[in-house]
Amino acid sequence: MIGPIISSGIISSAWDNLFAILLGMGFGFALEASGFSSSRKIIGTFFGYDFVVVKVFFTAAIVASLGLLYLNYLGLIDYSLLYIQPTFLTSAIVGGVVMGIGFAMAGFCPGTSLCAAAVGRIDGLVFFGGMFIGVFLFSEAFPLFENLYYSGSQGSPMINSVFGISPELFTFILVLAAVGMFVGASWVQKKVKKVEY
Repeated sequence: MIGPIISSGIISSAWDNLFAILLGMGFGFALEASGFSSSRKIIGTFFGYDFVVVKVFFTAAIVASLGLLYLNYLGLIDYSLLYIQPTFLTSAIVGGVVMGIGFAMAGFCPGTSLCAAAVGRIDGLVFFGGMFIGVFLFSEAFPLFENLYYSGSQGSPMINSVFGISPELFTFILVLAAVGMFVGASWVQKKVKKVEY
C-alpha cells in the first residue's frame, strides 16, 4: 500500500489503514470534482459531447505508468515485486460486456455510483442498490459460474511483456496514445452539440 513508503519501512505499516481511508477519500473527492457523480456527464462519452471520463482515466494511467517507471529507475520500486491481478480472459470479456451494458444504461460504474450516492443523487442510490443485489446474487450462485469465472486463464502478465517490449517503450506508446486521444476527443466534442446538464 502507498508505494514504497510503507514497504520500505519509511513509516510503520500500522498506518496502512489510515492511508487507505485518506486515499479513498481523496479518490472520491477527485471523482466528484471531475463531475463523475453526474450520469449525464459520464454517458456523454457514448454520445460524444463530453470526454472527461476518458481524459481522467487516461491521465491516471499516464501518471501511474510514469510514476512506476521513475520509482523503478530510482530503485524505490521493483517491477518484479509488483502484484498483477491474474487475467481470466473469457470471464473478463463476459464481465466487460455485462458491465458495459449497465454502464451505458445507467451512466454509472461501481465507483461513480458510490460517488453519486454519497452526494445524495437518487439515480446513484438506485444503481448502487442494484449493484449490491447483483453482487449478492452472483456470490450465492457462484458454483454455477465457477468454470466460466476461471476460464481463459492467462496468468499475470504485464502488457509490455505480452508484446515483447520494454516498460519504457510501452510507457512512451501509452503517452502518445493519450495525447492522440485528447486531440481526437476534443475534435469530436467540437463537432457534437453541447448538452447542458
